[in-house]
Amino acid sequence: MQFTSPVTLQTIAEMIGAEVIGDKHALARGINELHKVQEYDLCFVDHPKYYDTCLNSAATHIIINTKDVTVPAGKNLLYVDDPFEAYLAIVKHYRPFTPAVKPVNDSAIIGSGTVVMPNVFIGKDVVIGDNCIIYPNVSIMDYTQIGNNVVIQAGSVIGSDAFYYNTKKNRDVWYKRMQSCGNVIIEDDVEIGAGCTIDRGVTASTFIGRGTKMDNMVHIGHDTHVGRNCLFAAQVGIAGACVIEDGVTLWGQVGVSKTLTIGENAVVLAQSGVPSTLKGGKTYFGYPAEDASVKRRELVWVKRIPEMWEKLKKM
Repeated sequence: MQFTSPVTLQTIAEMIGAEVIGDKHALARGINELHKVQEYDLCFVDHPKYYDTCLNSAATHIIINTKDVTVPAGKNLLYVDDPFEAYLAIVKHYRPFTPAVKPVNDSAIIGSGTVVMPNVFIGKDVVIGDNCIIYPNVSIMDYTQIGNNVVIQAGSVIGSDAFYYNTKKNRDVWYKRMQSCGNVIIEDDVEIGAGCTIDRGVTASTFIGRGTKMDNMVHIGHDTHVGRNCLFAAQVGIAGACVIEDGVTLWGQVGVSKTLTIGENAVVLAQSGVPSTLKGGKTYFGYPAEDASVKRRELVWVKRIPEMWEKLKKM
């Protein structure tokens, strides 16, 4: 999330009760989680396992719960007891929750020729381009950006909160939601089936590239980047922070794990599971998804095991 204008670290420190270690007059341009952080951003870290990763990331300003670290040149620390609570305080201040009071927010911008059918909800600061069709019972949540010639079938939800939690087992509630302050960006000529769900980014954007088509009941997790001209059949599920490159086809009920990449023009056959990165230009099948021709040969040999076992017993 980028702030509407840069904010001094002194201002942030006063808001969250932090001690600034470095230049208190330095400017922060936004706050992002580790996967999406950029230069001049704030980022938070609250576990020793991730101290070095965060300190050496693109973030210029780090909210942290220790002073016992080596600070790289050009970086500033904001020391607090609980960086996660500090993150929540900043997000709630700069992007506060405001309950809806009408089906279509007054701030929404809807292009010419766009059809919005009954019972559609459109949230705050949503932009919808020209010649779109939004079918009944679609929910388009705050800050979503939709291009031209987009079709969204009935009952889909665009921009719901990320399934993303801060986990600590020394408190009564182990999983505490990371407040989502990102959005969804959908480019031109995208078609989204009925009952689909696309989560907003935690602090940045979930992105759907131009010309991509989705069947019914497809789920796209937070911060995932889907390229152009992809094709997703029914019940595909993609976890958070994935990169699906241009021209990828995922057939029915394919499951994709988090933070991986599927290369350009790859095809994953129905009911396969993708636990790790796949190269482009190949067809994959099974769990774990592997080259489909290899997997088929494996299945042939598996079917022959009983026959081979009987032969072995007779030897």
